Amino acid sequence: MSVLNVPEIFGSLVFDDRTMQERLPRETYRALQKTIQNGKSLDLSIANTVASAMKDWALEHGCTHFTHWFQPMTGITAEKHDSFISPAGDGSVLMEFSGKELVRGEPDASSFPSGGLRATFEARGYTAWDPTSYAFIKDRTLCIPTVFCSYTGEALDKKTPLLRSMEALNRQALRILRLFGNTDVTRVLTTVGPEQEYFLIDRELYNEREDLVLTGRTLFGARPPRGQELEDHYFGAIKPKVAAFMADLNEELWKLGVLAKTEHNEVAPAQHELAPIFSNTNIACDHNQLTMEIMKKVAERHGMYCLLHEKPFEGVNGSGKHNNWSISTNTGLNLLEPGDSPMENAQFLLFLVAVIKAVDEYQDLLRMSVASPGNDHRLGANEAPPAIVSMFVGDELGEILDCLEQGKPYSHRDKEILKVGVHTLPRFPKDTTDRNRTSPFAFTGNKFEFRMLGSSDSIADANVVLNTITAEELSQFADTLETAPDFEKALDALVKKTIKEHKRILFNGDGYTDEWVEEAERRGLLNLKTTVDAIPALLDPKNIKLFTKHGIFTEAELHSRYEISMENYSKTLNIEALTMIDMVNKKILPAVERYVDELSVTFLHKKALNPNMNCHVEYDRVTELSQLSADVYDEAYALGDAVRSAAAESDVAVQARAYEQRVLPAMEVLRRDVDHMETLTDEAAWPMPTYADLIYHV
Repeated sequence: MSVLNVPEIFGSLVFDDRTMQERLPRETYRALQKTIQNGKSLDLSIANTVASAMKDWALEHGCTHFTHWFQPMTGITAEKHDSFISPAGDGSVLMEFSGKELVRGEPDASSFPSGGLRATFEARGYTAWDPTSYAFIKDRTLCIPTVFCSYTGEALDKKTPLLRSMEALNRQALRILRLFGNTDVTRVLTTVGPEQEYFLIDRELYNEREDLVLTGRTLFGARPPRGQELEDHYFGAIKPKVAAFMADLNEELWKLGVLAKTEHNEVAPAQHELAPIFSNTNIACDHNQLTMEIMKKVAERHGMYCLLHEKPFEGVNGSGKHNNWSISTNTGLNLLEPGDSPMENAQFLLFLVAVIKAVDEYQDLLRMSVASPGNDHRLGANEAPPAIVSMFVGDELGEILDCLEQGKPYSHRDKEILKVGVHTLPRFPKDTTDRNRTSPFAFTGNKFEFRMLGSSDSIADANVVLNTITAEELSQFADTLETAPDFEKALDALVKKTIKEHKRILFNGDGYTDEWVEEAERRGLLNLKTTVDAIPALLDPKNIKLFTKHGIFTEAELHSRYEISMENYSKTLNIEALTMIDMVNKKILPAVERYVDELSVTFLHKKALNPNMNCHVEYDRVTELSQLSADVYDEAYALGDAVRSAAAESDVAVQARAYEQRVLPAMEVLRRDVDHMETLTDEAAWPMPTYADLIYHV
């Protein structure tokens, strides 16, 4: 058995800094680093040199093609492959790759979502190299991470706004650091470690479920006798087949430079989790997209299918993605880590209350950033945070904030009155309090864990919002403090004022209870239960002002994302509803009717043998299933009517609301009766794998 040399293979398929230093002339390398670190423009001659080295490296790894790898507003990645070949004139070919091809591509943009940013006949779109994210090799193709924009320059992707938001936060955070006398830091970055949850099921069983194949989740399925109630799967011993998958997955990810670190069984049977080490938000987003793609490919190799839907099984815990977010400097300082000196304490508190203020003022945007039809099934269940956005800071830090606001003694520091920047904040350990898994946004020592993301989501949307709203609050703080005659007094007053005005967002209790829902309403917190409730936040005037002020989105780009999100909601429910109708008419009703016929024949045979024989089992079962079949037939017909009426609505918002209020309830009624039918039908007669088959057969 060969031993895997992880340091040797790590990043072996990435054109990373080590490779660039080896293969690029010194001046070219320095020029490229200036572009990466300072956003300087790259001369075409430099790009040509980089492209040549990149091509040679790719050819040595067996590549024949290159692609601009981008992230359109579908939520997944896209790529168009071009070969390196170029005619030599004598019938042979050369392998060429120019700086122009590296820097810019021109994929047909006509079939990607644009939300009205361009007409269908306007096909031209552009991809532009993002040198801050390393090129890599996937499936013998050189993949170049790029942004994607329209002919007129509007962002048509997830990466462009993310890069803009990172730059906005960098600008405002540097203003704050300069006020504290920090001149060493030249760049501030947000960092993310996204924990990825997923299900693994048998591939052959997956292929037998039309709902899984077409929608990613089971639209029908009765709960099995045993679910997750024994709590024996979480952190349990990993099955050999799953362990082999995880080992293979790790190797593939490590080759691509993805810092896959932790793996374990999750709460639900067949559910698992992978967590990486933190990296800057742009790279973390790219790596998470790669992780989801590679998970599916590796699972196929192992005879399994990887489900990334937020709620693939009704009544079984769904899958989320925990977005561990922090703010760091290029000098290695975590700005959300309390320090030992007075000024470090003050700086930490200022960034902390900036985030508190941001989350309170822009609850709607944070909820919107994780809104999807799949996540609607998960949020609010006792497996994920509620749809109400709140923040957990723990008892000790909460007490410190209360004391600061009120000017009261803090008992753990010898009754000292806490004054920002003068007395030392008590040393605050990373794990001073227990975690709160019911909190959507929890402080965990030196970072915030945003727990509301759905497992299939791109993490870009949530981090665009986090970066932008924090940048806005830092901007307001800098405006106040830069003109203050006494910085220390102004800082003290600002922290106290912010805590007082925004402490309503802080909640350390159980977010699952009805009492919290009532308490949140009294506090004036939003409860945006569905995607259709949340998406309009994009067009709120205060949010348009926020995004346009910091150059994250134009107003047209915001309208396009609103249109796309509403259309996606309607399209998703339309596909799910039509799939349900198809399964009922072509599989479920015919199968149940055949089973009823068998029972009827058995009943008649028994009666023929003995007219007085008690055959109430067959009679009752035939009667109940026959009635259910009639009900299901009518309900499927009613669902079709609901779909047709919703689809007829021309306004995207009205249409999405129609799908939510007409189609979704009809789907739930149909599912209820079909699931009941499953419990009454012979397993051999039921036309598809059951939940017990799916979650216990790996």
